[in-house]
Amino acid sequence: MKKYKKTFKAAAFKIRATLMAAVILVATNITALAQDGNAGINEANQKVRGYFNSGTSLMYAVGALLGLIGAVKVYQKWNAGDPDTGKVAAAWFGSCVFLVIVATVIKSFFGV
Repeated sequence: MKKYKKTFKAAAFKIRATLMAAVILVATNITALAQDGNAGINEANQKVRGYFNSGTSLMYAVGALLGLIGAVKVYQKWNAGDPDTGKVAAAWFGSCVFLVIVATVIKSFFGV
């Protein structure tokens, strides 16, 4: 019985030593990969500014697509003689104008 206890203690010690070595290795690796916080923020700022013009163009395209869909819907309601055609037309037109204005205002507000 004592022989098994010694073997078990030796195996447990080897496992603990291996785990400690792994923890030290991981901690050293994480420290080596750490960067300056300002450099990361500046890099993120440049990437977002780089995507901004593409995002604005995408908003204009979505506005144009919504305008076409809205025009078809209003045309269908008008031909059907629906009494709330003006309300639907104002809603679709308003959403398209909102997208264009928001894209333009954000672009001018942030100076991009």
